[in-house]
Amino acid sequence: MLATGSQRLADDHVAADKLLKQIQAAINNGDISSAYEKLDLFWAKLAVHIRAEHLHLFPALKSSVGENVITQLRADHEFFMRELANAVEAMRTLSNVADQAVIDKGLGIVSERMVAVEQKLAAHNQREESGVYRLAETVLDADEQAELAKEINRELENRPPRFGANVW
Repeated sequence: MLATGSQRLADDHVAADKLLKQIQAAINNGDISSAYEKLDLFWAKLAVHIRAEHLHLFPALKSSVGENVITQLRADHEFFMRELANAVEAMRTLSNVADQAVIDKGLGIVSERMVAVEQKLAAHNQREESGVYRLAETVLDADEQAELAKEINRELENRPPRFGANVW
C-alpha cells in the first residue's frame, strides 16, 4: 500500500535533511567535488519536491487553505531555489580555482548560504508538516488522498536525466 502523499512528502523532508548534513560535512572537509555533487543532487531533489507540492498538493487544498498560506510557502520555495542556484554556481566556479585562500573564502560563503537555507527549510518543513500535510489527510476523502499519493509519488520519482536511479 502506498503511503499517503503527506507522509511521502514528510519522508522526503527527512531525506533532504540528511543530504544537507552531508553537504555541510563535505564543505567543512574542503571537498569541493563531493560538496558540489551533493549540492546539485539536493537542488534537484528539492525542485522535484516543490514541483509535487505546486502541481498536486496545493491545488488539492486550495479551497481549504487560505491563499496567504500557500503564497508564503511558494515564497519560501522561491528563496530555496534562488539560494541553491547561487550556491551551485559558486561551487561550480570554485571547482576551477587553484588558490586555496579563494577556495576557503568561497566555501565559507557557500556554507553560510547553506546554513540559511537549512534554518529556513526546517521552519518551512515544520509549517508544512503541522499544517497543509495534516490538512490534506483530514479534508480529502480516501479516493482523493489515494490519487494525491499516486501523483506525488510519480513526481518524486521523476528525476532529472543527469541522475541515475542509484543516486536518486
